[in-house]
Parts: sequence; structure tokens; C-alpha cells
Amino acid sequence: MTSARLGLAISKRNCKKAVGRNRIKRIIRESFRQEQHELEGLDIVVMNQAAASDAGSQELFASLTQHWRRCAKTRVNRP
Repeated sequence: MTSARLGLAISKRNCKKAVGRNRIKRIIRESFRQEQHELEGLDIVVMNQAAASDAGSQELFASLTQHWRRCAKTRVNRP
């Protein structure tokens, strides 16, 4: 089975400053790296919402963990 792949679409509209966008990307990449073994065979694109720029690192990690688990569960249910 192929390894999971990650795409990022972090827009200026939802996070005005480059520092904030880069922080969000770093957190997403690290969270994905930690959960990648559960997501084998999936191609995932992450888009940001405005609330992501105000959220703390722990909040983002927790939210992403829930999303990764939902993606993995969806993969298991497919033939």
C-alpha cells in the first residue's frame, strides 16, 4: 500500500500574516507525520478556516487528531 500524502491550502483570506500561515502549516505537518501510519493510501488536502489563526497549538493538534481519525475510519470502511 502507498504512503499517505498531504496537501496544504492555507489561504491569506483566513490568516493574514505569513507568520501565522507558516505556524499553521508546521503544526499540520507535524500532526500528519505522527498519524501518517494510520492514513496509508490516502491523499489528504487540508484547508484552513479563520478560527485556525486564533487557535492555540494544542487546540489545532486536538482538532487535527480528530480529523485524521475520521479519515482513517472512512478509509477502513471503503472496499
